[in-house]
Amino acid sequence: MNPPIRHVAIVASLLFALLLGATSWTSAIDARAINEKPNNRRTILASYNKERGKILVGGKVVVRSVPTKDEIRWKRVYTEPELYATVTGYNSFVYGNGAGLESAADPLLSGKADQLFYGRVTDALTGKRNRGASLSLTIRPKMQQAAREGLGNQKGAVVALDPKTGAILAMYSNPTYDPNTLSTHDLSSAQDAWERLTTDADQPMLNRAISRTYPPGSTFKVVTSAAALEGGTYSKDSQIPGPAVLKLPQTTSTIANSHPGPCGPSGTVSLLAALEQSCNTAYGWLGMKIGADGLRDTAGAFGFGQEMSIPMAVAPSRFPDEVDPPGLAKSAIGQQDVAATPLEMAMVAAAVGNKGTVMKPYLVRSVRGSDLSVIDETKPDELGRAMDEGAASQLGEMMTAVVRSGTGGPAGIPGVSVAGKTGTAQHAPGKPPHAWFIGYAPAEDPKVAVAVVVESGGNAGSEAYGGTVAGPISKKVMEAAL
Repeated sequence: MNPPIRHVAIVASLLFALLLGATSWTSAIDARAINEKPNNRRTILASYNKERGKILVGGKVVVRSVPTKDEIRWKRVYTEPELYATVTGYNSFVYGNGAGLESAADPLLSGKADQLFYGRVTDALTGKRNRGASLSLTIRPKMQQAAREGLGNQKGAVVALDPKTGAILAMYSNPTYDPNTLSTHDLSSAQDAWERLTTDADQPMLNRAISRTYPPGSTFKVVTSAAALEGGTYSKDSQIPGPAVLKLPQTTSTIANSHPGPCGPSGTVSLLAALEQSCNTAYGWLGMKIGADGLRDTAGAFGFGQEMSIPMAVAPSRFPDEVDPPGLAKSAIGQQDVAATPLEMAMVAAAVGNKGTVMKPYLVRSVRGSDLSVIDETKPDELGRAMDEGAASQLGEMMTAVVRSGTGGPAGIPGVSVAGKTGTAQHAPGKPPHAWFIGYAPAEDPKVAVAVVVESGGNAGSEAYGGTVAGPISKKVMEAAL
């Protein structure tokens, strides 16, 4: 062969080999990465060619996909959207899956999860339309509605749990929003809704129940009480100092009670009465006696500092890693750098009612395939033990006294023994305090545990107290449960 022709042939062969290698690499190696790019329009459109799984509450479908006549073949429709928005999240052609289950459980809802592989194969062989899995939730509609009605127009959150299983019975955050405004195929309308929702200072798309932490105020005294009782040094009848003002070491700062004067006629008070009256000075003193390690360990046993998912990620609640004696006294009453989600404080109440055992919270009861077969079912699981049964029993008596004859009276239910704790948490200079209530009922055999936070005192403003503002909301939710 002529040498120049041979050279051309060699170069051409190399070019063909490189082209073949590049296309093979792209189709075999890079294909998945390319398909998974969020801006790949073909992939996005392909995902809307499949019917997304349903979300059910109390056996009723609250989220479903409906067929359309445009190139985006399925559209997500939300029933009672504002009631369940922070639970379900949204599914949008423009903005993807956001917050809630639409994001956290997307592999199941979209049908891409590994556990759905055999179902996909069967559907392909039988010619059935492939669909995503459906989720049946633990939420109880009446309790969710009670939480919404209780909060009304006030900013805050409500969480209710089954103390014995960890199932989330209600989870409502206010203000809320309508996910249908984002799932619409009118792209201009979806963009307008997105701009309105994301620039709203009230953050309606934020799930305050699991994504925001607050100073828990006096509800944290339940954790401080658990630390005291667990060690055996103290009992509910132990007498501790409860002066009108507690001077803090290493500083000129003091802690005062919410009411004038000392707790108890002689400046001493039983541990039970201190919780019943929400005595700040007694618990500040008690926190310094227990020590930072004791309080931190007990808070951790209740779930503080732990990463959790329900399956949405839960913001970790925190107790400070380092704290001096004055800060420790303030931390013992739920101030300083202590911060908790409403879900975490519901777990605290639930653990006391469950004889000291903390259960892992969960939102999805079962996962079902397109043929309604059960693919997965959540089994209750222990997170750990926060305190022994004897300590939990004493603390339960103390919390029952709070509602029966103490600061938690507005949370009481006629004919039902309710255990609880109020909280009024300072959070910013010049702003009204957050109002809290946590509790469980019936006290002797708990069926429900609740946490309520109303931001900046809600409609009561600077006149807010946990018992008067958050207590009645808890009562409403508990009554719906019982």
